[in-house]
Amino acid sequence: MASGNASIDKILNFVKTNKIQFVDYKFMDFPGQWQHFTVPVSQFSADSFVNGYGFDGSSLRGWKRINESDMLIIPDPGTMFFDPFIAAPTISLICDVYEPATKEKYSRCPRNIAQKADAFLKSTGLADMAYFGPEAEFFIFDDVQFDSSPNSAFYHLDSIEGKWNSGRDEGPNLGYKPRYKEGYFPVPPTDSLMDLRNEMVLNLQNVGIEVEAQHHEVASGGQCEIDLKFAPLLQAADQLLMFKYIVKNTAKMNNKTVTYMPKPIFGDNGSGMHVHSSLWKKGKPLFAGGGYAGLSEMALYFIGGLLAHAPSLLAFTNPTTNSYKRLVPGYEAPVNLAYSQRNRSASIRIPMYSNSPKSKRVEFRCPDPSANPYLAFSAILMAGIDGIVNRIEPGEPLDKDIYDMSPEELKDVPSTPESLGAALKALADDHEYLLKGDVFTEDVIHTWINYKIDKEIKPMALRPTPHEFELYYDV
Repeated sequence: MASGNASIDKILNFVKTNKIQFVDYKFMDFPGQWQHFTVPVSQFSADSFVNGYGFDGSSLRGWKRINESDMLIIPDPGTMFFDPFIAAPTISLICDVYEPATKEKYSRCPRNIAQKADAFLKSTGLADMAYFGPEAEFFIFDDVQFDSSPNSAFYHLDSIEGKWNSGRDEGPNLGYKPRYKEGYFPVPPTDSLMDLRNEMVLNLQNVGIEVEAQHHEVASGGQCEIDLKFAPLLQAADQLLMFKYIVKNTAKMNNKTVTYMPKPIFGDNGSGMHVHSSLWKKGKPLFAGGGYAGLSEMALYFIGGLLAHAPSLLAFTNPTTNSYKRLVPGYEAPVNLAYSQRNRSASIRIPMYSNSPKSKRVEFRCPDPSANPYLAFSAILMAGIDGIVNRIEPGEPLDKDIYDMSPEELKDVPSTPESLGAALKALADDHEYLLKGDVFTEDVIHTWINYKIDKEIKPMALRPTPHEFELYYDV
């Protein structure tokens, strides 16, 4: 994505040439949802990239109190895309959030944290570029219903592909429902979502996002994946949000719905977001070398940092209570903190598709797509940097199918936290590595922990669930 005065001139010319009527400003709240407001093009000029736009931040999750709610957004000119889902011709711009009194970037703005992580990496002299490639899986459903009230709670999902519908009268039912855990790579007609994914890919390409592949995923009920080309940290996070936006809206235009919930279906695979990362300096890859799996010493220390800080790291990479319904044995989820080449049962994998030094990278398989990408990618980078700086050894690789190992064989292999509460406890105890370079602040860490406890963990703990009635109603 371009930036600077030349980019601003291009945007203004695009607006004029394409008769744009509205400008939509998108920015990130603290937990990880895009927010937006829109102005008519008459309110848009080159000054918009200097003076920005004021807004009330008091109602945004995890942000300002009402007595200090005035906030400012300033668009990044390198992020413009033509929005295909709005009837009137509209461009979208991703924005940074500022304190209006000081014109300093807001410390809780997730995009600001990602920018500080990039700056910190450069300040260490270790590398000048961190590349990230997320693989965010998702489900496409035909119907979703849910409710939670004082005397009732339920959810109901449905998909024309769901194996649970193999006996349903569909007038006619044509079969071809992927079996549970057998949805990986079937051709049509079993893969009924081919055309929809192609439409999603075309829409992604039209906004400038490079797509490498698309395919059906393992679970029945419409699980899919679209792989994006790796990009520098900030751009990768921006593109992941654009990706979610494009995919969800393309599905809605086809009368379908998309969720990035990690575990929407019981008894089948959940949706992960495997994150590939590598460090470069002066255009040269730094993770290739003569060590295990063709890795450099730096790459192995990077892995050491990820493994050492994984319990606290998961508070950002797996930030929902639902995340830990995916991180359980038996569904290809990486619950054991180990590393290995090619081995998808390890939490860290070193892909071996190519011998090119440029392709050498580390794949962290724990994260899921409920993560705020600015915070998740920044935390991964900070853990890796800490491993490099402190020369944290990753231990011996585990080149076995961990799913087939006995409890005795696994007794010395650490596991991921079993709940969001456990991950937040780990973050409270281990976050010094995140504070380096003022990337994360104590305020950000404490606000994140308190928000998650007060808004998610405690409300979840208070509510009876349908399965509790299944277990306990007749006591």
